[in-house]
Formats: sequence, structure tokens, C-alpha cells
Amino acid sequence: MLIHPWDAPADDAEWQRWLAAHDFGQLAANGPPGEPPLVQPLHFAYDPERREAVTHLARPHPIWSALADRPTVLLSVVDDYTFIPGPWQAAEDQPPEHGVPTSFYAAVQLVCTAHVVDEPGAKAALLQRQVGHFQPEGGSAPVAAEAAPYGRLLSGIRGLRLEVTEVHAKFKYGGKRSAAVQQRVSAHLAERNGPGDAAARAHQQRRLTAATATRTPTL
Repeated sequence: MLIHPWDAPADDAEWQRWLAAHDFGQLAANGPPGEPPLVQPLHFAYDPERREAVTHLARPHPIWSALADRPTVLLSVVDDYTFIPGPWQAAEDQPPEHGVPTSFYAAVQLVCTAHVVDEPGAKAALLQRQVGHFQPEGGSAPVAAEAAPYGRLLSGIRGLRLEVTEVHAKFKYGGKRSAAVQQRVSAHLAERNGPGDAAARAHQQRRLTAATATRTPTL
């Protein structure tokens, strides 16, 4: 993923906060020689302290042989995206029709080493971590290897512990444009108020405010 300086996160906290609220992505692994990569949409639970994500897939899934050959995978998450028409982005000295359209989006890519979890007790603990993340209010029986209702179901899945080795994050919200153009785009987003527009506008305003504060000298 190409990341220009104006699209890069200000620090690790920026992408970590975003990822904490975005826990559905696509896991990509190398396929057999001559075949395309395997890409699986899935929910996951990311733990910043352990620097790992946990998930699980059905035992018959074709990804397992791919992981045995090469355990390096990519977990990709993209959201808060919207389309920006060209006229919105025209520079102050340009006619509107000379503006170039673009996409706004946030993306985090986690390069991981995949560790397959098959031992029943460890697999149950991994699933309990996922349940705790997605269902903190409780209401379901604990996941235990020898207890109903999950015990008899564990043999049908395999757990995945994704050890994060690299992180690539991008917040593409017009950061290279002048403040005046960015405010114009922001006003158009508020007026259009289509799917994704409010989230994109919030990112743009947050990053524009931070960039302005960085550039403003203090006395």
C-alpha cells in the first residue's frame, strides 16, 4: 500500500484507536503456485498489548495448506470510505471542472505470522477471547473444551493466532490539499451526507485540526 507522508498516521495511537473499532477485515494468504492468493473475510479480535489478532475458520478451509507452506499473511481492514467528486477538490486558482476526483478512506494492514491452534483447551481459550471482545455483555455459556454447548463443536474449527510483525496504516483524507480546499470538501460532505460521508468528514476535520496545530508556532 502506497502511503504518502500526508496520509500517514500521526503516531501508533491513531491507527490503534481506529482498529479498536474496526474488527472485520480480509485475511490474505499465498495460494498454490500459479493460483491467486486466498482471501477470506472474517471477524477478528486485536490485542495491542500482545500485538496479535485472534480468529478461527472451519477445518475444511483451503487456507490451512497455504499456511503450512508459508505462514506469512496479511490482515487488511478498510472503512470510512467515500468518493470525492473532482470539482470539490479544485485548487483556489482552478476552475471547478479541473479538479481531480479521488477516494477518501482509512486502511490498516497487519503483516502477521500465522500460528494454527488445534489443542482443544488452547482453542477454547482463543474462542473465549473472541466472545469477550464481541459480546462483552455476556449472555452465552463459557467456551470450554469439555462442556456444552461448544465442546463438541471445537473439532470442526481451527484457531488462528496472528502474530503482528509489521503495520501499514493510511488515512487518505485530502491532507495534501490546502486548508481552504479541505474545508470546502468538508462542507460538501456535510451537505451530501451520503453513506460514509460523516465518518470521512470527521477524519478530515480531526487530521486538519492536528496539522494546523502542528504548523502554528507557539509563543
